[in-house]
Amino acid sequence: MKAAVGDRITMAAEHVDGRVREGTIREVHGEGGAPPYLVEWSDGHTGLIHPGPGSVLKCESAEAGNSKT
Repeated sequence: MKAAVGDRITMAAEHVDGRVREGTIREVHGEGGAPPYLVEWSDGHTGLIHPGPGSVLKCESAEAGNSKT
């Protein structure tokens, strides 16, 4: 996965009754857009994430509206 600062992320819930999380990438710590990412979530929390094999993420560029997965 490659992302850029300003990209929007939607992370699917890990469990059926879990909530979907939405946020904006504020920092990219990997080379060439690779994770980990510092994400500001819609609930106001900020956290560093490194998507694992069980994660489902959708990144959308804020400028182009393009989906990158």
